Formats: sequence, C-alpha cells, structure tokens
Amino acid sequence: MADRIKLYLSSVSSNLETKKHQQKIVMIMDSKRIDYDKIDIAANETSKTKMREVMGDPKGLPPQLTKGDQHLGGFAEFEAAVENEELMIFLKLE
Repeated sequence: MADRIKLYLSSVSSNLETKKHQQKIVMIMDSKRIDYDKIDIAANETSKTKMREVMGDPKGLPPQLTKGDQHLGGFAEFEAAVENEELMIFLKLE
C-alpha cells in the first residue's frame, strides 16, 4: 500500500541523540497503536536513497517520517506535533 507511514531509521547510528530520537518515535507510535513500517537505512542503501529523495535533501539523516511519497518531517516536527496534540494531523491520518 503506497500510503503507509514509513519511519526511516538507522540501526547502526553512533550518535546517541539520533538513537534516542528514533526510540522515542517508535515508543510513541507503538503506544498509540499507529500502523507504520520501520525501514532501516543501514541495512539497505536503496532505502537511504529513497528517504533522501522523498525529503528532497541529498544529505538528509534519520529519523524521518513519510507517507507514500510525501515527506512528513523528522524528529523536531514529530515532537512538536506530539506536544501540540496534533500527531494524527501531522501523520495525515485525520
């Protein structure tokens, strides 16, 4: 299904802040029972290329959220949506 939410992340990030951001997104998405696909860009170069293509940023880094071929945002946008109680709007599920 083309319009599924995808969370692009990296299982081999050496950046502790990136790991924490990824874990927080996963924890919130799982706790709210939101259906999404986790895509590990460390395991697949094609996935990293696709993430950056959708973002429109050749140097973009995870975590990033997309829906279909639409870039929703990264951790900062996700966190703002959670704080503003607009997560479902941010994820285009409303």
